[in-house]
Amino acid sequence: MKKDNPKQQYRVNEQIRAREVRIVGDGIESTVLPTYKAIQMAEQKGVDLVEISPNAEPPVCRLIDYSKFLYQQKKHQKEIKAKQVKVEVKEIRFGPQTDDHDYNFKLKHAQGFLSDGDKVKAYVFFKGRSILFKEQGEVLLLRFAADLEEYGKVEQMPQLEGKRMIMFIAPKKQPAQAKKVLESTAQELNVEKPREKKAPQQKARKEYTGPKVEGEDFDD
Repeated sequence: MKKDNPKQQYRVNEQIRAREVRIVGDGIESTVLPTYKAIQMAEQKGVDLVEISPNAEPPVCRLIDYSKFLYQQKKHQKEIKAKQVKVEVKEIRFGPQTDDHDYNFKLKHAQGFLSDGDKVKAYVFFKGRSILFKEQGEVLLLRFAADLEEYGKVEQMPQLEGKRMIMFIAPKKQPAQAKKVLESTAQELNVEKPREKKAPQQKARKEYTGPKVEGEDFDD
């Protein structure tokens, strides 16, 4: 059994302040008992009384070894973190008068970023008096968003922030329609093709190979 530690995250055994608690645990029927009796039951089973829901009425406690309980909590938290997808933000910079070659080069990079699940922060940087072409920069970003429509969706429309006009594009999930097409194709591959109908065989004509006798016809 775990000794009481004031730095523990959960109240254990004599640290529990409520007069009565609801106990739960493996192979234990949920029931409400005075706290001292619940502690006695835990001692008899060689485990701890751990308060897991202090705000419930009455508080809910679990009969379990405290070290094992902490291990389960840490394991659960690791599983949650592992399932969380880390999204990075990739920046792509344009000038207000970006040529087509540079534009297409950066467009391919953005397609790759979005396909990998990353966000794209596209912005036009206005240097000096080029701020006069801010409308041209907005048009460029909207064109960029339209060309990436298959890969992502606009999360923030172009906004001017100082000398930058910024737009955010988030990755787009696989369309449900594409999934349906894949499932339909898979089903079609599993369906047996209809058997081709064979042309009816014509009845072979009997031929007489011997000398033909006048007045007799050997055709069927």
